[in-house]
Amino acid sequence: MRSIDLSGRKGVVFGVANQRSIAWAISEALAQAGAELAFTYQNDRLKESVEKTVAALGSPVLLECDATDEQRVGAVYSELGQRWGRVDFVVHSIAFAERDDLGASFAATSRQGFRTALEVSAFTLIPVVRHAVPLMGDRGGSVVTMTFEASARVFPGYNIMGTAKSALENEVRQLASEFGPKNVRVNAISAGPLATLAARSIPGFNDMRHAFAERAPLRRNITHEEVAGTALFLCSDLSTGITGAVIPVDAGYSIMGI
Repeated sequence: MRSIDLSGRKGVVFGVANQRSIAWAISEALAQAGAELAFTYQNDRLKESVEKTVAALGSPVLLECDATDEQRVGAVYSELGQRWGRVDFVVHSIAFAERDDLGASFAATSRQGFRTALEVSAFTLIPVVRHAVPLMGDRGGSVVTMTFEASARVFPGYNIMGTAKSALENEVRQLASEFGPKNVRVNAISAGPLATLAARSIPGFNDMRHAFAERAPLRRNITHEEVAGTALFLCSDLSTGITGAVIPVDAGYSIMGI
């Protein structure tokens, strides 16, 4: 079996927040495989945290980008085009919902809360991919995004984020179909609940983790490293025949009926 070597490959990661974020675990795996990485941060308020986290990799490219602003997304790729000339892979790990729209009544979701969750957590994948494709060239490339089982099932407290993940997964299929002729692959990882700072703001999150560990065939929760390994595989040439897929990394939880 071939080991994964990404030497000479270049990619951009959207969504690193801190050392406990899934995007950071993925970034470490990609860097260890030899990839050169660029990172985005949403605004000046969050820059220091991202900068401190990615400093472990030396001095990687760090670019400001509110992914809901298409001009900023385009500017990121323009800068990378000037620096690198190409992009081989993209990691999209962006999600957000207003706190008031998590944990309470789903029927009470506000119109603005709905728009915010869908725009940030789902829509942003579209411009992130669209602007990346021209830099992937004839060789093509890989895009990986993050989803969750709540796209298809009810997880109390997850609320509007489940709706957003449903939309995100449909986008994965649509984009995979549209850009497949350009040899661009688009896939999603459906990870089990991981202890990130963002996840802990979801009411009932610890109960969710306990339920997963009790019911999953492997009788445990997954790790950040397991998700990172799957992302590494999807960004490598070992996965060139996979696109439009939602790959569960959940200790088998999603196969269980009860």
